[in-house]
Amino acid sequence: MSRALPKYNKRRVAIIGGAAAVALSGAVIAGSALAGETSKSNDGQASTLASPGTISCPAVDGSLPAIPASAQDEVTRNLALLDTQIAEANQRLIDTVGQGGANFVQNAILGPLEDKRIATLNRIETAIGRTAAKPEGLEALAPCQLNADGAAEAGDGAGEEAGAEPTEAATEEAGGNAGGEDAGDTGDAGAVGTISCPAVEGSLPAIPASAQDEVTRNLALLDTQIAEANQRLIDTVGQGGANFVQNAILGPLEDKRIATLNRIETAIGRTAAKPEGLEALAPCELNQ
Repeated sequence: MSRALPKYNKRRVAIIGGAAAVALSGAVIAGSALAGETSKSNDGQASTLASPGTISCPAVDGSLPAIPASAQDEVTRNLALLDTQIAEANQRLIDTVGQGGANFVQNAILGPLEDKRIATLNRIETAIGRTAAKPEGLEALAPCQLNADGAAEAGDGAGEEAGAEPTEAATEEAGGNAGGEDAGDTGDAGAVGTISCPAVEGSLPAIPASAQDEVTRNLALLDTQIAEANQRLIDTVGQGGANFVQNAILGPLEDKRIATLNRIETAIGRTAAKPEGLEALAPCELNQ
């Protein structure tokens, strides 16, 4: 018995030691897993808290000439709209964090904002030009930029510090027919639908010879804009939520068309009766 006891004790020690080793290993594994989960949680929180930046745009109010009393209300409304556009664009930055590829902010937010600003600036020019010398070149104030680190800067008299909409600079990328405007179908567009817009040429009055070249260029630009929008349908398949096409493609396209239609009206109006209401032809639709 005295010899068997040591063997028994040895076996007992071995069993206890093995159990302790298993328990220690489990503790290490559990600790590692917990650390991993904590790290993931912290990473997710850091990602959520990361600022998407803000958008700043050039001030407009200080670049305007004296505003006739008859145009004051319309100009003030459009200056306020510029602020609304910036505020909307900044909200989109927040709502779409993590969506799209490297050029998502430029294509879906800054570009559309620029186009909206061009349309609004054109309306300001037109309002002043009805009873005074029409200012030219305000479109140069349309492009905005993303400040990745913080607050939007610019503001004009109406305070342009938050909002934003589309850009005309990104429109001229694909061609079409100056007369028709029904689609500009491209490649595999059939899989994602195509965009159709109201024809414009048939709604124009007689075009003065002095305005013909400018009108023709802008009619061609309308086709280019449709072709570009159809290409975006293909390039962005699967991106965004239920309203992505409306917010990132159809909405910006409408704003680009408004700016272009305003230029057509202005070109004709320099030497003949200016057509009004072409903006009604701006909205387009998706044909699935």
